[in-house]
Amino acid sequence: MVIGLEVHAQLSTKSKLFCSDPTGFGAAPNTQVSPISLAHPGTLPKMNKKAIELAVKLGLALNCEIERYNYFARKNYFYPDLPKGYQVSQHTAPVCKGGFLTIKTETGTNDVILNRIHLEEDAGKSIHDADPDFTCIDLNRAGVPLLEIVTEPCIHSAEEAFTFLTELRRMLRWTEVCDGNMEEGSMRCDANISVRRSGETVLGKRVEVKNLNSIRNVKKAIEIESDRLIAIVEKGEIVLQETRSFDADKNITFSLRSKEEADDYRYFPEPDLPPFVITDDYLSNIRESMPALPEALVQRYRTEYGLSEYDASVICSDKEDADFFNALIAHTKQYKAAANWMLGPLKFYCRENNISITQFPLPVSSIAELVELVESGQVSFNNASTRIMQLMIAEPGKNGREAAGMLNLLQERDGDAVEQWVQEVIASMPDKVKEYRSGKKGLIGLFSGEVKKRSKGKADMQIVQKILVEKLNQ
Repeated sequence: MVIGLEVHAQLSTKSKLFCSDPTGFGAAPNTQVSPISLAHPGTLPKMNKKAIELAVKLGLALNCEIERYNYFARKNYFYPDLPKGYQVSQHTAPVCKGGFLTIKTETGTNDVILNRIHLEEDAGKSIHDADPDFTCIDLNRAGVPLLEIVTEPCIHSAEEAFTFLTELRRMLRWTEVCDGNMEEGSMRCDANISVRRSGETVLGKRVEVKNLNSIRNVKKAIEIESDRLIAIVEKGEIVLQETRSFDADKNITFSLRSKEEADDYRYFPEPDLPPFVITDDYLSNIRESMPALPEALVQRYRTEYGLSEYDASVICSDKEDADFFNALIAHTKQYKAAANWMLGPLKFYCRENNISITQFPLPVSSIAELVELVESGQVSFNNASTRIMQLMIAEPGKNGREAAGMLNLLQERDGDAVEQWVQEVIASMPDKVKEYRSGKKGLIGLFSGEVKKRSKGKADMQIVQKILVEKLNQ
């Protein structure tokens, strides 16, 4: 199997690529348009500077060569939802050339090589099911800024494609270039698929599968289409170069149209837009403004903070999580404990309440206080992450120590008091003491539990364990 992907990512700008029309999702049809995006005669485009900045930022994150002298071209074709009869895109001078994105799969680590990343405007949308007799046109998307990210044909499994798209979406979100929301169409993917017999070097005839609206559907479509292509080759039949779509309900691909070897789009430079030049200073400023990228952050968490690779990778799977963790450890040096809180009770609370970590109801300073209370042995982790945290959420402004005191959950660390509870438990269970001393060391948990009950959860269990072992082994 040989796969190349074309990914369109809508840039996180407030306005369109060549005019000030808004780009928000979900507006009523044809309400985010203007004479420019409707292609009225006499209107002229004006470049959105933010779009260039975001394109360069992604190019740097993906190890691309940044093209310094850039210009746009007209790509001519006629669709009902393309008002001008051409699309303004980049042809011979993409803003980013080459580059790669490293992925990890079960087969190991490898680089997915990029061919190019270029800027272009989106077309409108044809809606075929709103009226029984007519196709309806919504031009809200016409002129929305896109980046097209094109890989080389270097992907060889559906799993690799899935992992690449997952990592690419993470990078788009991390750099705040695109929100990566495939359900809303701000990230779209077309897959070019071909097969060849083992040992062959010539590429087979490729089929393009379009209209894939989730990463999981990309994976499923590649698996289904590659099986179809292999069956054709095994029968000795000819693979037709065509464009197909994927029906997720029926788990099939179906033909949309045949595809010629080359489309004649009659590209020529856009006469209404001047070229733009990327200077050294401009490039340096963008590079300096970029956040630390995920892999660099994972390495820092491991070397400086002592986190495991798993914990560091999970925290860095989303920039919001990484930003939250960075804010949390600004208030505590208990890095491993802070990671455990993030990946445990905080994540659980967010899932249960269907919120993101940025919407967590306690400030990071309060969470850091809970971390410190547990690590200093003043409260147990179980009590801190449930009862105390719940009281603090219910009564904003109350600090952790106050909440623990109200609930009578501050642990007793006085050795004399703990020893008294231990002595009482040992005295009340002579048979179990004999069994322990005859070799049943697992009974230590029973004794610990009884001390916990007798102290009403206030005994520091580390001190309990230490005194229990001393007394039982005498």
